[in-house]
Amino acid sequence: MRLGLIGASLLAMTCALSACEVKTTTASNTQQPAAAAAPAAAPTGWTTTTAGQLRKAIAARGAHGLDRMSFDASAQPGAGDDALTKAALAYGKALSQGATDPTKLFDVYTVPRPQVDLGRGLAAALQAGDVGKWLAGLAPQDENYARLSKAYLATPKWEQTPASAIPDTGKPIKPGEADPRVPAIAHQLVAFDYLDKAAAQGDRLTPAMILAIKKMQADYGIKPDGMIGSAALGILNLSDADRARAIAVNMERLRWLDRNAPTTRIDVNLAAARLSYWRDGKLVDSRKVVVGEPDKETPQLGSPIFRLVANPTWTVPRSVEKKEMAGKGAGYLRANNLAWKNGWLVQQSGPKNSLGLVKFDMSNEHAIYLHDTPAKQLFAEIQRQRSHGCVRVEDALGFAELLAKDEGVTDQWHAARATGKETFVKLPKEIPVRLLYQTVLFDDAGEPVIRADPYGWNDRVAVALGLGTSASYKPAARDADVGP
Repeated sequence: MRLGLIGASLLAMTCALSACEVKTTTASNTQQPAAAAAPAAAPTGWTTTTAGQLRKAIAARGAHGLDRMSFDASAQPGAGDDALTKAALAYGKALSQGATDPTKLFDVYTVPRPQVDLGRGLAAALQAGDVGKWLAGLAPQDENYARLSKAYLATPKWEQTPASAIPDTGKPIKPGEADPRVPAIAHQLVAFDYLDKAAAQGDRLTPAMILAIKKMQADYGIKPDGMIGSAALGILNLSDADRARAIAVNMERLRWLDRNAPTTRIDVNLAAARLSYWRDGKLVDSRKVVVGEPDKETPQLGSPIFRLVANPTWTVPRSVEKKEMAGKGAGYLRANNLAWKNGWLVQQSGPKNSLGLVKFDMSNEHAIYLHDTPAKQLFAEIQRQRSHGCVRVEDALGFAELLAKDEGVTDQWHAARATGKETFVKLPKEIPVRLLYQTVLFDDAGEPVIRADPYGWNDRVAVALGLGTSASYKPAARDADVGP
């Protein structure tokens, strides 16, 4: 089954205006996101009607996965105007910018976020007597956000959620055995991209399912025996609570994003290791990428490509030099086309260069960029979190050719490649790139599909939303090449 790229197709809106304290309310969780100050000139003029509209909107916050958070709008108009304003601005911020701040949740987060004047918007809504309409327009309006909302509302309430969706009887399911749990197992193998949908048939572990199970086991550091035991079930099991938590977190991530995303851009979903290229508002290309390992995560950045680099050289970072090249002799350096230059190890141009034959230079302070790679075999992996942090692009030369054509620099690009030396081709216009993290994709029918959380980044968002944590599994560390 082919899955649409949520990171490439979803638009969201957030705002920069700070809001007031928002408390999470759950039976077992009393986490409180940090408070922020209200605007200096708070809107006034609440009426019984507008106060009722605010309460009605807040009562329906479950449509946005915010039902575990409290926005107190119990005050009455008049003496309680300030309290109503505080609640309206807090809820408005949650809808338009997110109930959490990604720059505080993550060490690095520079993806563009929208600027919305909530104070002015609320004042206008109070004057028009329609606070409900104003609030309804703050959340993302696209179809996929609506699908997530619908799926979240359809999930059973937390208190009714079973401990696990696929029961663990203590007896492993062996290859070839029939078991009533196999259809649910096959469904999750499809969702995780290990199994083709056409092969997910029947109640018996077929050869195709066994192969998929072995691949998954190898990725997660489990003995690849093709049997479904407790460890494999732990990876595949998604209770209704897990599903609801993932959907709510992904809605929150969408609320962080600028709703007016550039019509021409490149989106990379780090969780799914997929790239999407949009041109003039249309998706024109999608391909696999390899991103940072779980302990060398690719950060969530907004950073444009400003030039193509043909036949790039690679200056080895100090961290890689010290950890992975320390003590290497002259033979190793010659074999890998490495030489010292001004105190740095530099790998010369060529097909064996760790950057391959093309680098997509990006403007950011983190030395993160897109590039080719000689390690083509990694694109066949399901879990493609295998780099030192940069993004390796499948058929990077083909992608460079596409960008060069679209930007009108094909002749310059061909001439640069023909030199055989590191040569730069500046793009007439920078192409915005967003490195995102989305663990919910959509299948061909438009239904949400919960994918793996390879960096384990969902929990910190879920906790801030009052949703607690899940028993998540991360892919095991694997030996990787020294490339970025």
